[in-house]
Amino acid sequence: MAGKRIRKAYEGLDALSACTVKEAVRIVKERATAKFDETIEIAINLNVDPRKSEQNIRGVTLLPAGTGKSLRVAVFAKGPKAEEARKAGADLVGDEDLAEKVQAGEINFDRCIATPDMMGVLGKLARVLGPRGLMPNPKLGTVTMDVAEAIKAAKGGQVEYRADKAGIVHAGIGKASFSADNIEKNLRSFFDAIMKAKPTGVKGSYVKNVSLSSTMGPSVRVEIGDL
Repeated sequence: MAGKRIRKAYEGLDALSACTVKEAVRIVKERATAKFDETIEIAINLNVDPRKSEQNIRGVTLLPAGTGKSLRVAVFAKGPKAEEARKAGADLVGDEDLAEKVQAGEINFDRCIATPDMMGVLGKLARVLGPRGLMPNPKLGTVTMDVAEAIKAAKGGQVEYRADKAGIVHAGIGKASFSADNIEKNLRSFFDAIMKAKPTGVKGSYVKNVSLSSTMGPSVRVEIGDL
């Protein structure tokens, strides 16, 4: 059955021709036919060399229509800041006690935030959190004294992005159940964030191509000029 569904999803698609934003969103939504609410994913192939530190594209951006995902947020803080984190809706709050749980393999969260004074504790967890992309980072706003604002952003539609070794940025920008308008808003907003992150040393075209897909559906190329 899965094979038949996948064949139908790819039926009549030209993998090489690019569509307008509206058309790409329509196709991807129509062909997201799995039995769960598929994530709508964007892939942007950039003309960058991530081995050069100044071309290592990484950051966070807030999607106007949210992500459709319910994120579990852990906060490393103590005293009044720990209390602030609890009031702001953090799912896990602690310091040394939380570090021990993480060290033991209990990683029941999707985003990790820390106050600057906790970085000594976090240093011991770099090998555990780093490979999972969970290590708090000042550049991403996840090492901060304003924990309430960081929690609000994480739960309200903030996505992290990072170019992989091939210079491709992947991100989930919504769900198949979103309206076409909301997917388009998120798509344009995310693309704008990547354009603003363009390194000064890039020669020639910065964006090679952009494609949109759902978790189990086909990939559709998007006209860069329409973004």
